[in-house]
Amino acid sequence: MTRLYFVRHGKTEWNLEGRYQGAKGDSPLLPESYHEIELLAKYLATIAFAKVYCSPIKRAKTTAKELIKQLDRPLKLEADVALQEFDLGKMEGMKFTEVAEKYPAELDAFRYHPERYDPSAIAGESFPELFARMTPKIKAICARYPKENVLIVSHGAALCAEIRHLLGVPLAKLRDQGGLANTSTTILETKDGENFKCLAWNKTDYLKKDLDPTDVV
Repeated sequence: MTRLYFVRHGKTEWNLEGRYQGAKGDSPLLPESYHEIELLAKYLATIAFAKVYCSPIKRAKTTAKELIKQLDRPLKLEADVALQEFDLGKMEGMKFTEVAEKYPAELDAFRYHPERYDPSAIAGESFPELFARMTPKIKAICARYPKENVLIVSHGAALCAEIRHLLGVPLAKLRDQGGLANTSTTILETKDGENFKCLAWNKTDYLKKDLDPTDVV
């Protein structure tokens, strides 16, 4: 049985500012994010991981490297483009308020009605395109580690969509449980790499803080 521990990267400057980062945008982790990664490491300290995977985007890769450092174990890290954030095209780098003015239909669909999301006007990536690159990678990881724990560090929007997709949730209901917080952990379990069970969703209690809207995407 494989257990997948999905971690969203630490909070960044653009997260705090309410900007879309996406696959091509990026910004540094906040100083306090390193302490939150340390708290995450304490939560994960008793779990034996076979491997760590991450998105190659700096905010995720930095989170993964710092987490491995805090866990203080000889864990191998592999970065893969299949695990990067949504390509949000023209919305990347823009504040949510700016996007709401310029691309209101795209923003509303992306956040609340995934089944209606058409990214052609912003030259972005669709939900089916995201699933087409992420799902094969996740299933390949499960096939490689059929009886082990694997840590995967990625991004809020991509992880939220992909995890719910793996659980068989229809596109229209992907956002029904809300988004994922920075430095959160979501745990899935599978016996066959095809059927998944959620053991924990958006776990953040180890951070010992009240979340604010800029923490969740």
